[in-house]
Amino acid sequence: MMKKVGVLLSLAVLGLAVYLFVTRTYYFYPMFPVSNLSARTVVAQFDRSGEDVGKIAELEDYTWYLTESDKDEGYANADKKVVQFIESKGWDYKEKIGSAFIFQNVEEELIVSTQMWTEKYITIQVENKVEDI
Repeated sequence: MMKKVGVLLSLAVLGLAVYLFVTRTYYFYPMFPVSNLSARTVVAQFDRSGEDVGKIAELEDYTWYLTESDKDEGYANADKKVVQFIESKGWDYKEKIGSAFIFQNVEEELIVSTQMWTEKYITIQVENKVEDI
């Protein structure tokens, strides 16, 4: 009898672990670069935004955004999203250096940095040079 209870309890724990792994993978995400935001909060906020590029946090010097990477295209698809997003704010794409994009307008340059956060998400760090980005 005790053996059956032990087996059932082990199966229940294993089932719970599989369920959490499949449905709640953000438990296993690395820390988000903004220290006071949990991975769960970041993913939920991005999902709620419904945008290709979702605003996650605005700090004094930078605003953080998130976008999804395509498994087949990886960074290429995310790069397109970043360029389209910043260009929609009135900046002209100048060049890409490593994982940083340089944009310009009539008066100044804007540096936008990207980093692979997880296999699925890419962080975007934008200098706070204008109010509407």
